[in-house]
Amino acid sequence: MTTFACGGPGKRKAVLPNLIQERQMSLKETKDAYIGKLKLQLDQWSADIDAMEARARQADADLKGAYQDKLEELRYQKTLAHGRIIELQNAADDAWEEISRGSESIWETVKKTFADARAKFDR
Repeated sequence: MTTFACGGPGKRKAVLPNLIQERQMSLKETKDAYIGKLKLQLDQWSADIDAMEARARQADADLKGAYQDKLEELRYQKTLAHGRIIELQNAADDAWEEISRGSESIWETVKKTFADARAKFDR
């Protein structure tokens, strides 16, 4: 590993390894915070699904089928989102930023699906 040093004779300090270590810790903290935020959203979606399932059970027979179809779609979307979280957790540092950017569009699609479902169940 190449190191750059500073200080006078006898006072050399390895600067670059420390900077690299700080950057990695910062990236790890960023990853952990981002993934934590996504997990909280996933937990909220699970609670939303539970609430919608309760409503579907009490719905008229003619609406139950539509509600069940929507719930199936929500479960599928939630599974995709969970898979993306796992992918982000396992991503190497150099690939993480690209994967997280790609996750944004998937996450927005899932958010929209849940918002649409909430609107349908609230009618």
